[in-house]
Amino acid sequence: MKVIIVGGVAGGASCAARLRRLDEHADILMVERGPYVSFANCGLPYHIGDVIEHESDLLVANEQVFREQFAVDCRTGCEAVAISSGDKTVQLRDVASGEVATEAYDKLVLSPGAASIRPPLPGINLPGIFEVRTVPDARETRQWLERGTSFLAGMGKYSGFQTVRPPLRAVVVGAGFIGLETAENLAHRGFDVTVVDMADQVLAPLDREYGRIVEKFLERHGVRVALDDGVAGFEQSEDTLTVATQSGQRYSADVVILALGVRPDTTLARMAGIEVGELGGIRVDEHMRTSDPDIFAVGDAVEVRDFVTGEWSLIALAGPANRQARIAADVIVGRDSRFRGTQGTAVVELFGSTIAWTGANEKTLRRLGVDDFEKGYLYPNAHAGYYPGAKPIAMKVLFRKSDGRVLGAQAVGEDGVDKRISELALAIQMGATVYDLEESELCYAPPFGSAKDPVNFAGMVGAAVLRGDLPVSHWESVEDGFLLDVREQVELAVECLPEAVNIPLGQLRARLGELPRDREIHVVCR
Repeated sequence: MKVIIVGGVAGGASCAARLRRLDEHADILMVERGPYVSFANCGLPYHIGDVIEHESDLLVANEQVFREQFAVDCRTGCEAVAISSGDKTVQLRDVASGEVATEAYDKLVLSPGAASIRPPLPGINLPGIFEVRTVPDARETRQWLERGTSFLAGMGKYSGFQTVRPPLRAVVVGAGFIGLETAENLAHRGFDVTVVDMADQVLAPLDREYGRIVEKFLERHGVRVALDDGVAGFEQSEDTLTVATQSGQRYSADVVILALGVRPDTTLARMAGIEVGELGGIRVDEHMRTSDPDIFAVGDAVEVRDFVTGEWSLIALAGPANRQARIAADVIVGRDSRFRGTQGTAVVELFGSTIAWTGANEKTLRRLGVDDFEKGYLYPNAHAGYYPGAKPIAMKVLFRKSDGRVLGAQAVGEDGVDKRISELALAIQMGATVYDLEESELCYAPPFGSAKDPVNFAGMVGAAVLRGDLPVSHWESVEDGFLLDVREQVELAVECLPEAVNIPLGQLRARLGELPRDREIHVVCR
């Protein structure tokens, strides 16, 4: 059996390695049009920021490893340019020489990834405008940044006087996680950073109120955030770039990073007559088969079912790509492996804080017309409050009203966020309910958690709501009534509601007479 794999990064490389482990005799050819296979593109923003200092640290495996360790015919600089599904052949072009050869296959795996969105805006190809998608992208960006910082360093002294060097300016176009991670890393390098996005919030998978938390956090760390304003074009004057927006704003920059998201690469699939979905990705079934039973597809180029909503979705994440690749390899050798769907579980680190999410968000449920859900907000400490360094986690958990099944979660904090969202991600995949979260037995020692872990706490809050023990009024729908804030003064020092009457919880029993008896009372606490 001969298997050709097109694309050698996360999906393709994982498929090749898995296939070899399952079948020692398969003839495996993996081609990659770029210069590297199996590189860590998720680490590119940190390489730009010098957190990951050496480019070689991003290279997980190379051609030699695949040839010698896995007996895979691995070819970089080799581009698949055409597929003939009728006679089961692929035309491969050597990027350096331009020579084209034809290879036959029994099974074909497409892992072409997704291309960075690069709209045809005026000036978009000017020097100093970069993407963060491949190792060469990161290398070019670093070289440009280092030239700029070296130039300013050379201006440091003249006539015996020390000058005050202005910071270099960067504009990041796009407020997804690649854009924000790059913004953070540029800020660490001393750049004055502005993030511009046409959406009304950062990090689209978050609900808007959590996006607002992240925006304020970025601003506190010196990153300007300009939303609801798309880029209209780019201009250059001497050594300075100008980013012009649709609202008429103009931002000066020494470097511009484009992080507008990605679009599935479906060129080959369309050539082969393979079905492409409404979202623009290659349609696959739960076995990762395309509409052609001998052609599989994995990774950023495919449309898969959302595990929670059942809707088709595009999820450009390394974790799902690797799992899909293993499943494709399993099915090729005859195993009955199935992809369960994706929850879009993701995490971002910004300036020492963590933002993570999994499953459906509220705006998606409302867009789909789902009424059978409830939500809970909670602010537990990441570990025992009496152990030094306890920091709160802001959590939002969505669950079904009818049976308590967990639908999604979002969290922001400085400690313990990733493990709580990972636990909730597994709970969602296993069909767990808030009642299961109540009873989950999780690790506890004072440095790591609490006897009532945040995940238990989320379950207890959700279950209390569903049992009727804790009626809730949601912040966006409260209009009339008496607003009672029972937080202590130390909590009000962080944030307060000017329109609320404050009676600290410890004093509430003695002061019940101060509350109205003819109005609904909405209580605010932490």
